[in-house]
Amino acid sequence: MRRAQRGASREPRRWPLARRRDRTLDVAARAPAPLARASRAATTLSPAEARTFLVGHHALGAPELPAGAAGVRALLARLRCIQLDPLDPLGTNADLVALARVAGIAKGDVYRHLLPGHAFEHFAKERCLLPADAFPWYRAELAIEAPWWSHAERLRRLPSGVVERVLAEVRERGPIAADELADHGRVEPLDWSGWRGTPRAAKMALEVLQTRCEVVVAGRGGRGKRYDVPERALPAVAALRVHPPDRGEAERTEAFRRWALLERVEAAGLLSRASGATWSMLEPARRAGIPDALLSEGAVEEVQIAGSPRTYLAPRGFQRRRHTPPDGRVRLLAPLDPLLWDRALVRAAFGFDYAWEVYRPAHLRRFGWYVCPLLRGDALVGRLDGAIARGALRVRAVWAEPGADLDRAALLACLERHAAACGVDRVVLPRRIVRNPHAPNPAPTRE
Repeated sequence: MRRAQRGASREPRRWPLARRRDRTLDVAARAPAPLARASRAATTLSPAEARTFLVGHHALGAPELPAGAAGVRALLARLRCIQLDPLDPLGTNADLVALARVAGIAKGDVYRHLLPGHAFEHFAKERCLLPADAFPWYRAELAIEAPWWSHAERLRRLPSGVVERVLAEVRERGPIAADELADHGRVEPLDWSGWRGTPRAAKMALEVLQTRCEVVVAGRGGRGKRYDVPERALPAVAALRVHPPDRGEAERTEAFRRWALLERVEAAGLLSRASGATWSMLEPARRAGIPDALLSEGAVEEVQIAGSPRTYLAPRGFQRRRHTPPDGRVRLLAPLDPLLWDRALVRAAFGFDYAWEVYRPAHLRRFGWYVCPLLRGDALVGRLDGAIARGALRVRAVWAEPGADLDRAALLACLERHAAACGVDRVVLPRRIVRNPHAPNPAPTRE
């Protein structure tokens, strides 16, 4: 598939399987030449049009994906990445993303159905599950990292030879958990923003090897993540290459940035051109003018939302995409669901003000520690604070947006589905749903 077509296709993208181990997949070299066209004015969407597109694009309006394992794999192909976070009051963030969209799965299935063979973990919108077809691009870059990751500092702190010895052990014994590796002594742990890294040399070496794509997460078990070499964990893509041998470093960098930006636009649906969290890992591409280059080629489109000063990048042909109309169910969203990545976009399209307050001091929180939004149709109708505890899904509080269509029966049906997926058969709700005291204006309705 040609590069300029990647953002426009709604079909899951597939890398052709290698018939020999050294096959080169030169996607960037086969991209079409820039189209000779005058730059077009941005498309202006009403907030209602924007939210209808976003809900459908993110597969949240009605079931569009198969049930079970096939649905989880189709979901990752559709979303392009699923952000990871280990907090688990109602399921991890990845669990919640999958459970809101795919029937016939339980908590933990997002990992069981993707690892190994169908996905790997790396940096995109922060730490994410990424589809296997992205692996050749990441491996070609050698060490993609978030700005705070400090890959070079890890290498500096590790004793000579430890990285090579850990790689040899994973190759011989994998899949293997970090605490099953031989002891290679201790290192000075990294410390930033109050987070303290590992003091174990073997585990820090694993972090280095995973950043360089020399090992990947091949599953999760009782002892945590299990690591293996790509040749076993991702056999269909481990040997594929995306650059021809004669491509220089600058060309390789530009090719990766172009590919990665098209992936991010597809993942976001509408990607703000302003700097922010949705540009995680891609600020260099933004500053290098890649967005303007893709716009001039017609690989992406520019969008504005009426009433908002921002402009956005959208996948090519986004207005021609068709999705199943919303089914009216209430859906529980993850705090880091891709629909919610851009808080300013959520305000502009949905009239919904959301902040994940997990890292705020308790006295500064407006709602609670781990509060999840509630979607019904194409409206964000409320939020709730709850957790799986003592054999039940226990909801501390539910806040409805003014004028929103959120009734107790529809909410209970949503939570009963979620409770069953989490292995409990009881939902404990507060006596009443209260109006959001911080919302001055009515939320958009489903009409």
